[in-house]
Amino acid sequence: MPDAHFAHPRLAPLYDAFEAGREDLPAYLEIIDALRPERVLDVGCGTGTLALRLARAGYTVVGADPAEASLDVARAKSSSVRWLHAGAAELPALDADLAVMTGNVAQVFLTDADWAAALRGIRGALRDEGHFVFEARRPEFRGWEEWAGYNSGELDVPGIGLVERRFTLGEVRLPLVSFGYEFRFTDGTVLTSESTLRFRSREEIEESLRTAGFDVLEVRDAPDRPGRENVFIAKKLP
Repeated sequence: MPDAHFAHPRLAPLYDAFEAGREDLPAYLEIIDALRPERVLDVGCGTGTLALRLARAGYTVVGADPAEASLDVARAKSSSVRWLHAGAAELPALDADLAVMTGNVAQVFLTDADWAAALRGIRGALRDEGHFVFEARRPEFRGWEEWAGYNSGELDVPGIGLVERRFTLGEVRLPLVSFGYEFRFTDGTVLTSESTLRFRSREEIEESLRTAGFDVLEVRDAPDRPGRENVFIAKKLP
């Protein structure tokens, strides 16, 4: 079940306003351009920010997400992408040349079984020797200790009005970190969203990829968050 932040019909439209920067995406566009795919699958596409950039760049794009409310926002932006209501484990065979997973998507799979199912689903959606590119935060950096400093604030959201977002760090019991958001609207409505992420080590992720039938080609530093994230570039083995 997706978090309310993405699945609630009043919260999903707020994502683009509160996460407008997306300084992580240029690095992915550069990687994708270098790998020269034709068909790209954006796993956990959310409101479609990356998927639409890829479509404008000339790629054939499928954007998949389990949160219908987020997909509704994406569909309202453009029909140039095939929007698919599906989680990673539920993906059909798409013969995609490349699958990409940005943000915290790789960390929402909390159990080993769920992560393995997600990798199997992504592998099944790719053609043989198709590429898989994604990021994961490094647990040794302990980034959650900084989250409260920049995840709260107030915005005047077009078409919605003034919305206040308050962040609360919850239980930290590694490898799991929990947190929550409270959203206050001018009509007095208060909505909350609770989330938990799993922090896996580089070695753990590499081993899980090999077990799932991927060859790990490269692990890069994320240029927008140096020292804080690993960006994995893998290839599906036949």
